[in-house]
Amino acid sequence: MALLEVVDLQVRFDTADGSVQAVRGISFAVAEGHTLGIVGESGSGKSVATQAAFGFARGAHVSGRAIFEGRDLLTMNERELRAVRGARVGMIFQDPLTSLHPMYRVGWQIAEAIRAHDRSVPKRTARSRAIELMARVGIPQPDRRVDDFPHQFSGGMRQRVMIAMAMALTPSLLIADEPTTALDPTVQAQILELLRELKDDFGTAIIMITHDLGVIAEIADDVVVLYAGTIMEEASIRDLFYHYHHPYTEGLMGSLPSAGVRRGELVPIEGQPPSPIDPLPGCPFAPRCKYSMPECTVEAPRLVEIPGETRHRSACILPTSRAARQALRDARHPPTTHSMVLDR
Repeated sequence: MALLEVVDLQVRFDTADGSVQAVRGISFAVAEGHTLGIVGESGSGKSVATQAAFGFARGAHVSGRAIFEGRDLLTMNERELRAVRGARVGMIFQDPLTSLHPMYRVGWQIAEAIRAHDRSVPKRTARSRAIELMARVGIPQPDRRVDDFPHQFSGGMRQRVMIAMAMALTPSLLIADEPTTALDPTVQAQILELLRELKDDFGTAIIMITHDLGVIAEIADDVVVLYAGTIMEEASIRDLFYHYHHPYTEGLMGSLPSAGVRRGELVPIEGQPPSPIDPLPGCPFAPRCKYSMPECTVEAPRLVEIPGETRHRSACILPTSRAARQALRDARHPPTTHSMVLDR
């Protein structure tokens, strides 16, 4: 049974220029103790989808269903959502410096996250719990640093504080929204390892939102690829990397630094994402797709099953057979000595 199941989620914002269709009918599920990666370029709807599901998208028109632990989040009032957020669902945001209050000590902020959901917890007990959490996430000398302010921590240490705060009440789901974007590779690896340890130790499910396929490869069990507010492909981590189907996923793979035969040779996706205000008919990726066919501009393809050992679906009319798909790719774009390897 899924811990969180999102069904036909649609998110729209009314602006002076028109109605922005940020998320257009996406569905996904997260199982207990598993990690779901949501990947896509900026503006694809990754963050908006999860924020809207948990009531963070102010001013948005939201429809669909978001069933969490048997209850629909989209039918809850603000008081009910507050009881879920923090207690049952932890949030880690991209920039901890703007998420942490600069005028309060980090220990107080962690303790307050605990007491916000249970005022019967004494302040001293909450402080002791904050020190334990800071030690658990690898902050040295937590009994001393508990009284430091956010600006006294490095970027990586501030992110550890955010993780400690998110895990304060041992939530069943942790949403990590680009948690490693501003960190150097070494610290990024440490944060990902910490998240893996927390998942293993507490059985916490994770939604990892990122534009970085390298991060997805390190931590995710399953992946959803978003583009222009719609799902292009969903698969297990192995199927996505070795047997991807959608041309947009292929483009993302080609943009990885080590994807080409020559290391460092990147293959960018030409063109720009479509306007979310006035989207064109057909597949949203068609104007940028090197395999685009006339029918791609008429009707948006539905997600179809791709044969394999695990659940794998793609919103593309390319053949589902890997051999037929590779033959079509080779016919359209004959391989060269520098071409990336497809469907390994």
